[in-house]
Amino acid sequence: MKTLLIATLLATGCTATSADPAIVETPAGAVRGSVTAQTATYQGIRYATAARWESPKPVPSWTGVRDGTKPGPMCPQVGSEYAKTASTNEDCLMLNVTTPRAKGSKRPVMVWVHGDGALGAGHYSDAKLLAAKGVVVVTINYRLGVFSGFGYPGLRDSGAYGLQDQQEALRWVRRNIGAFGGDPANVTLFGISYGGLAIGGHLTAPGSAGLFQRAIMMSGESMMDMPAGSLVPGVPTIESFGWRSEAEVTGLGQIYAKQLGCSDVACLRALPVERILAVPQIMNVFQVYAYGNAVLPESPAKRLAAGEFHRVPVLAGATKDEHRLFVGMGEPLTLDEYGKRLEAAFGKDAGRVMKRYPAEPSPSMAWATVITDRMWARGTHAQNTALARHVPVYGYEFADRDAPMFLPLRNGFDWGAYHAGDLPYIFPEAKTELSPKQRVLSDQMVGYWTNFARTGSPNGPGLPEWPKLSKGRTTQSLAPDDIRQIDYAAEHDLAFWR
Repeated sequence: MKTLLIATLLATGCTATSADPAIVETPAGAVRGSVTAQTATYQGIRYATAARWESPKPVPSWTGVRDGTKPGPMCPQVGSEYAKTASTNEDCLMLNVTTPRAKGSKRPVMVWVHGDGALGAGHYSDAKLLAAKGVVVVTINYRLGVFSGFGYPGLRDSGAYGLQDQQEALRWVRRNIGAFGGDPANVTLFGISYGGLAIGGHLTAPGSAGLFQRAIMMSGESMMDMPAGSLVPGVPTIESFGWRSEAEVTGLGQIYAKQLGCSDVACLRALPVERILAVPQIMNVFQVYAYGNAVLPESPAKRLAAGEFHRVPVLAGATKDEHRLFVGMGEPLTLDEYGKRLEAAFGKDAGRVMKRYPAEPSPSMAWATVITDRMWARGTHAQNTALARHVPVYGYEFADRDAPMFLPLRNGFDWGAYHAGDLPYIFPEAKTELSPKQRVLSDQMVGYWTNFARTGSPNGPGLPEWPKLSKGRTTQSLAPDDIRQIDYAAEHDLAFWR
């Protein structure tokens, strides 16, 4: 047997032995990663395959040792002004595993669902801070945009392919993570923004039951609506920011199919990736997930509000100035434009809102505060209070208004504690430098997150106490040298927005 193993390793171009710490032998097959003084990382592990707009299938086991020293391909995407990413590779269902360097077993497992809508990949999130705290971290790629959320009459599970990918990744974790020292019975699913939205879906999806034992939602939008023009001028009021009925998705699919010159699914599946990506806005239009199918039978927002979700402890919150990111990426607003946006969003109540949120220090900042409170904070508060009626919930607000901007956006705007500004405090971002006090906050937040993954409570030695959310009022504010409890509803004037 030993001779056979050595022969196999030589045949795959690897001279290591079974004792090599860089090699892990999983039930699916052996993989060779990269080992540092503190952590070991295994990248580009294929967890599933999927034909276009079909459910993913688990990969068969392999022989030999696969190379896991570099990331796998990103799922198809076209990039944006702040993220110059691009890919046309549909064979992209890969994941990455980061573990503590020291051998161990039954460690907590954290599975990361990246945000950014129709952009990104798991390998962009460096998990070394989390792994250094003794957890095993899995970051995943999953289908995005039109390859995830597209719908068409007769197309099974229209609008829910990305969620199915995430479920298949969780099943891979259940089967294989023990080989990396992880405990398959202690899995925390966590994500930010679009990834946080997905977790709201998994809390209600029948097929996700039992695949994770805890959930962390960072700036998730699972119970958020969207006033008219709040993100893009001219867009009408939308009842649900992140969920769309299958009927709506299939209707949109028919419109876009005509733009692509197709009248059936066979034609659409035969199109080159480049032809699909060339249609303007097609990736963004199909970002949301659809319900009314086998994956999501009903709207997750309604299921969460009704208390119909998987009973797992939750850590969830948002940033203090969520909407400044979206306002700061546009041109500065004039006083007249601010008034017009308020009128479009709130109609006859625009004057009351203007009085409550005067255009100071600038119309742009006032508009950002209005939408932060009305849309983001209101949605986060509804989500957390609904969950807290049934399970332990630890609510937070990231409040570091000096958080460094890690996106390549113009200078001069006061970003504050912007949307996703907490990301570099959990995952080190390239070219992002934290001050000494911010590094202390980062260590505290990583401690909270990993404690929660370990026990279901963020509390632990050396950390300020974090009480469970009580009737929506007790929220942990996270800022350098200033971790404290706040009344979240009062801070964001939610009584006014009722």
